[in-house]
Amino acid sequence: MKKYLRFIPIALTLTLVGLFLWHGPIVQLANYHAFADQSTWLGIDHAMDVLSNFGFLAVGLWTLFFLFSRPQCINSNNKPALTVFALSVLATAWCSSYYHLAPDDTRLFWDRLPIAIACASLLSLIPAACFVSPKQARLELIGFCVFAFASVWWWQQTSDLRPYLSLQVLAITLPPVWQWLYGRPSRERVWFAVAIACYVLAKCVEMADASILSATAMVSGHTIKHVLAAFAAYFILKAQLKLPDALVVKLH
Repeated sequence: MKKYLRFIPIALTLTLVGLFLWHGPIVQLANYHAFADQSTWLGIDHAMDVLSNFGFLAVGLWTLFFLFSRPQCINSNNKPALTVFALSVLATAWCSSYYHLAPDDTRLFWDRLPIAIACASLLSLIPAACFVSPKQARLELIGFCVFAFASVWWWQQTSDLRPYLSLQVLAITLPPVWQWLYGRPSRERVWFAVAIACYVLAKCVEMADASILSATAMVSGHTIKHVLAAFAAYFILKAQLKLPDALVVKLH
């Protein structure tokens, strides 16, 4: 690899930071909490938006099972970041359900926090596999997680979403670049690309929340977003876990 290529991730990061600084504060939409799903089922308000978080629970538990019962399925350097990612996916199941039961800014803090930590763990996961020592990988993981918490805290204190949004953008742009630069296996790169596609599609259907509910009369865009985001998490984890072919067949 030519030496100058390794500066591409730094250039992308600086460009993103510069664009956000140039843009100025990004505030949350005034009607953000007005989700289309107003259904009630078994006494659960906004039932579809709440129950659709089950996918995160299933993916998180599935990953933790393999991490701790089949350690041979994972590169040991990746285990800390992958464990944090799995735990953040589990936390998303609970925190997103808690938020959607009665959406407001106070509960939204707890919904956004595990998402930010999941993004932070992704920014540590690929370097740990590619080019940093185990000790440095752990330090980077801690640093990124501190930034994740700070980004959500900053939004809570100032209403400015830029740090939180920048973390999400970097989490879907830098890992593929690192994978390309350091020649990661094609299987890992393909599954990560599928995960990114699911996540981008999830953000798109989220913006069509009410329109999708009107068209289907059953499910809202935000509910579908949860399902697609859970699939995105699954594909990221699938790319990292070295599962025997027999297990992969059984899981499908």
